[in-house]
Amino acid sequence: MKRHGVTESPAGRWTRPEDYLGAMARKRSFRRNRARGERSDPESPRLLLSTLPFLAMMTLLAVLAVSIMVAAFPLTQPHEKAAQVVQREQGVAPRGWFQEAQREFHH
Repeated sequence: MKRHGVTESPAGRWTRPEDYLGAMARKRSFRRNRARGERSDPESPRLLLSTLPFLAMMTLLAVLAVSIMVAAFPLTQPHEKAAQVVQREQGVAPRGWFQEAQREFHH
């Protein structure tokens, strides 16, 4: 089916299965050759760059957790003083105090 304004490539049709298979084979061989080459990252992690900072951070967090637990332990807190019970005393008022208070209130 020809369309107006569309030209075919001079190499021929590019939608043939052989073209795709050839491209996939080239890509696979490129990956194999690249995998055989020298790696840019080390095979095993370096102690100073990966393991040591992680261990230092874990140790710091463990020390912090233990210190919080010790500080929050109830025996290290001051004891609350027991409330003293005030003994009830019978009060004595002079005679006529209530009438005197009423007079002061109304005047």
